[in-house]
Amino acid sequence: MCGIFSKKGASGFSLWSTTEQVIEGINGTGLTGLVTGGSSGIGVKTCRVLTLCGVHVVMAIRNTAVGESVKEMILEEIPGAKIDVKEFDLNSLEFVRKFGPDYFLLAFH
Repeated sequence: MCGIFSKKGASGFSLWSTTEQVIEGINGTGLTGLVTGGSSGIGVKTCRVLTLCGVHVVMAIRNTAVGESVKEMILEEIPGAKIDVKEFDLNSLEFVRKFGPDYFLLAFH
């Protein structure tokens, strides 16, 4: 591979770097990450990678059944992962108001 796509940037990573390479040496123990859209696509990958770093992941999603399925998939690969699924709908101000206190309680425990 040649050209701009194989060239490493200032970060030391290229287009072909894996997420595992990017997070190598990062310790997120004690941190809580809130991930919306964690039930599909890049959201699933984000949840997985954050848990690999030791981050406590809170998946804020509308469909908790799908979220639980993703959680189980991650726990099969990373048994010690700290991951919670919370019902959340950005289209509903009521959900946003109810979610806030729960999230902050999780973040500071």
